[in-house]
Amino acid sequence: MNKGLIAILIVVILLGGVWTCNKHNSFVALRENAKSQWQQVESQYQRRMDLIPNIVATVKGEANFEKTTLESVISARANATQVKVNLDDLNDASIAKYKAAQGELSNTLGRLLMVTENYPNLKANAAFADLRVTLEGCENRISVERMKYNEMARDFNKAIQLFPGNLVAGSMKAMPYFEAEEAAAKAPKVQF
Repeated sequence: MNKGLIAILIVVILLGGVWTCNKHNSFVALRENAKSQWQQVESQYQRRMDLIPNIVATVKGEANFEKTTLESVISARANATQVKVNLDDLNDASIAKYKAAQGELSNTLGRLLMVTENYPNLKANAAFADLRVTLEGCENRISVERMKYNEMARDFNKAIQLFPGNLVAGSMKAMPYFEAEEAAAKAPKVQF
């Protein structure tokens, strides 16, 4: 063979190897960014869980009402803290389990806030008002972090599926999305 042809072949192989390594590394970076963003989602849920004891203590201090409501909030918080997601095995089932526990907690917090509407002293309590605002802020932060996670998961999923990157992606699995609950499609019914 011609020495020039061998040199060209070696250069092509080296460039192909460098491109393959760079592409693989970009997939790893995208996947790790998505995992990091999932941790932000969990962090915001944790922030909400940390607020719950303060809300319960404030409500207990101001009102003597439905004990079962407070117990259900405490129980839902305890259940939600038990559900952990393994970042190395982030899949639809683990996200669904996490969402279910957080959804139960959201529902009981909603009942707590609805019940407090019947107690004017509690509504007027500055500490409770501050906690409500903080809790609403937490819910907004959770929503933003979930949206950012989904964007990063989408970027990763696109990168490993598009040609020619899919040739390098090999066995990398797509990241699952954080999807809305089915019940979220229906508007809540408010009755007076």
